[in-house]
Amino acid sequence: MIYIKSEQEIERMKTANRLVMATLIKLKEMVKPGLNIMRLEEKAEEMARKSGGIPAFKGYNGYPASLCLSINEVVVHGIPHNRILKNGDIIGIDYGILLDGFYGDAAITVPVGEISKEALKLINTTREALYEGMKNARPGKKLGDISFAVQSYVEKNGFSVIREFTGHGIGKNLHEDPPIPNFGRSGTGIPIEKGMTFAIEPMVSMGSYEVEVLSDGWTTITKDKTLSAHFEHTIAVTENGPEILSKI
Repeated sequence: MIYIKSEQEIERMKTANRLVMATLIKLKEMVKPGLNIMRLEEKAEEMARKSGGIPAFKGYNGYPASLCLSINEVVVHGIPHNRILKNGDIIGIDYGILLDGFYGDAAITVPVGEISKEALKLINTTREALYEGMKNARPGKKLGDISFAVQSYVEKNGFSVIREFTGHGIGKNLHEDPPIPNFGRSGTGIPIEKGMTFAIEPMVSMGSYEVEVLSDGWTTITKDKTLSAHFEHTIAVTENGPEILSKI
């Protein structure tokens, strides 16, 4: 079931999502070679507590941490642990929070020191594909228009969209209907209406879109061990198009 949000509910979602993005910006500033990634987890928890919010991921279906930290070939759901970042790494930081009854959810991918030109292109393409997808989140469009825009942009730049995971509706629940694949055909799927709220999140691989889940049951890597990047915004559909809620 797809929940249509009122303007008041969207305002409450905006508060939660701005807190998510403020946290991500702080975490991005911390990323450098030599950093133990557990420092990112600790900072995210600290900022959530100070805000009166609750980390959305911790305990969700048994997930053990507040952040998903996905390094290099890790696509999503990398569990924070004692690992030191190295020059040339890339790290996806995915964070969500529950505040005043509504969820915020966003993700960024950050370079660690100096990275290769191909890695930088992967990051930039993934971020730009998110914006290409979001452009289509407006009344009169269909869900497949978002999916098609993401896939087309990614493949035009020589990369692959991950097909195993999708974006999603969001609101009083972290994951709501509808699922939003990052591949598909334009003009297909449900009609998009004012008041819908989506978390759109391209996950992109430098090689194949095939993935595998490691023995911890969470950490998902590219099957061919190529680099992967991930960006996500939570948006609301307005009569004038998408409004990014996870934006400072």
